[in-house]
Amino acid sequence: MFQRVTLIGHVGQDPQMRYTPDGTPVTSFSVATKETLSKTAPGGGERPCPTGWKESYNGRNWEVSTWWRITCWRGLAETVNQYVTKGNQIFVEGTVQGEAADGTLRPRVWTGNDGIARASFEITARNIKFLGSREGAPGAPMGEPPPEGFEEDALPF
Repeated sequence: MFQRVTLIGHVGQDPQMRYTPDGTPVTSFSVATKETLSKTAPGGGERPCPTGWKESYNGRNWEVSTWWRITCWRGLAETVNQYVTKGNQIFVEGTVQGEAADGTLRPRVWTGNDGIARASFEITARNIKFLGSREGAPGAPMGEPPPEGFEEDALPF
């Protein structure tokens, strides 16, 4: 299954670069995107809070954050590792990974340290642009996909 996604969000952790057994660089990091919905209903009055959402800081909207796990390969992996840091705002274009055996896409699910269930989607980045770098880093070049037939489970980490 192939799906293209574009995201604009903030980096949640500094990227971590590793190498495959054949020396191919791979960098992984997380990105949070936020969706907002006005608390005011179209006909007036207040909308109820959607399940799992919270009130925004300004108190006028409902909002929810979604976490995405991003993986970059080769030259893009090296560029991201060098210039991207936690808190940067970035644009990511890539494909959704994590296809289940039945052909559907499923998020990775885990329990956080606070005991609350969490989920994230895995994205293989093809292109990343730096939007809000502290040091004004330029946009990154188009990335490259993983080697043909490569299985992420084969990574030594």
